[in-house]
This record gives sequence, C-alpha cells and structure tokens, in this order.
Amino acid sequence: MLPLERQKKIIEMLKRKKVMKMKELTGNLAISIDTLRRDIQQLLKQGKVKKIYGGIEYVEPLDLERTMDERKFSMLPEKQAIAKLCADYIDDGDCIYIDSGTTTYQIAKYIKQKKQLTVITNSIPVVLELFHSNVEVIMIGGKVRKEEQSIFSHDYLFNFDSLNIHKAFIGAGGISIQKGVSDYNMEEAITRKKIIALTNQIFVTADHTKFNKDALIGITSLHSVNYIITDDKLPKKYIRDFKGLKTELLLAKCEEEQLLSFSLPTNKALPRLVNE
Repeated sequence: MLPLERQKKIIEMLKRKKVMKMKELTGNLAISIDTLRRDIQQLLKQGKVKKIYGGIEYVEPLDLERTMDERKFSMLPEKQAIAKLCADYIDDGDCIYIDSGTTTYQIAKYIKQKKQLTVITNSIPVVLELFHSNVEVIMIGGKVRKEEQSIFSHDYLFNFDSLNIHKAFIGAGGISIQKGVSDYNMEEAITRKKIIALTNQIFVTADHTKFNKDALIGITSLHSVNYIITDDKLPKKYIRDFKGLKTELLLAKCEEEQLLSFSLPTNKALPRLVNE
C-alpha cells in the first residue's frame, strides 16, 4: 500500500473513532511502528490529526466545503447504505429529483432497474451513471460548477415551474433542529429551494457526521422535510432530538448488506423509524 493510501485509510478510521492508539493503527494497517510514525508526521503537517498520549486524534476540518472528488470516498459504506434505502422508497413510474453531492450520487447506482422512472438532476455524475440505463434523465439547464460537478440554475435559465416531481432527494452540508438543512454554496441553495417548493415529498440524505452542524447557507427548515435518511451511527443524543417532530428520521444499517425494515402506512418496507 502506498503512503498516500495508508494516510487516507488512517483518516477514514479516525473519522469514525475520533481517537486511536498507535498499537490499534499498526494492527489494522499491518505496518511497522516506524512506517506509522512517518505517515502520522505527514498528517500532522497537514493539520488533519493531533498527537495524544499513546495515539492520535482526528482534527475536524474547517467548516468549508471540499470538492466532490475529495469527498467521494469519505464515509462510503454509510453513503451506500443511505442510497440503498432511498432506492427502496422509489417506485416504478416515479418522477424524482436527485441532487448533486456524493451521497445522492450513490442513489443512481441502485435505481437502474426501475421501470418508467424519470430522474431530474443537476448532477453530472448522476447523468453519467444513468446514461446506459433505461431511466429517462432530464438535466436542468444552467451554469456548470466544476468543483461540485453540478449545474446551478435560475428561473431565467430553466423553467422550474414546468416540473412535476413526486420525490426529491436533497443533499446537505449540515442538519440541526434549530436551523434545519444547510449547505455551502448560494447558487446551489437557490436551486434546492426551487425544487423543494415544487416537490410532493422531500427526502434529505446525509451521513451522521452532518448532524448538529450548520453550514453557511440555510436551505430549508425541518418543517418542509418529510424524511431525513441517515446511517445507524447517528449518536442517540441527536436521535432523541427528533422525537415528536413531523420530520421522520430513518436509519440505514451499513454494517450488513440488508437494511433494517419497518412498515409504514405506505406499505413499503423501510428501515427503523426512530421518532415514532
């Protein structure tokens, strides 16, 4: 394994555990303590970790958006589990919106066999993923945002009012009870607000690290969100905050292939509903 690959793996493990001992790291990576120290030295220079007694601690990045390529492999098992759950809630014949972002992008991988499905999106990777499937794809018109591999648009560039969307799957940079759903870019926030206003059911997709966090730009309050879909690593203290809210919080189990199931009034098999 190359040093860069090892260092990425160290960061991925730290994102989940926050703190790890040197012995644990050498065991998980199957490397010597000297090799580990060299890797840690590089991560220290980058400000991604800090030393603690007998180990290292993850340093949370500044509240700035990273590019899509930088986020693509971060929290990948969690994002895949969330995407599988979303796919279970998409019916044949639906017209859905898939937002830009690395979590929402994963949804496209699990819906290719749906029949008579129409996907509206502003995500270039979603379009490419569905290009050779039978899914009908409509891409909104506008300006390309290269770092997010997406397109943002205004009314004068795209006629949003002509859309009839059943379900929208929206990404988020942050979710909190007080401020609702937020993200980092003003132009994309405008597009998301338009889509939310036009859609019957709103699904917000976000892994557990996005909770209790407010990004720069507010998208919508939780009152406008029907479902928030996240992974089962969400701390219990955040789960308790959602009890009694109209917004339903759904957890996808990412350790195993099979998701948790719960029967809702729609007669659809869904994961555990935690705020009933």
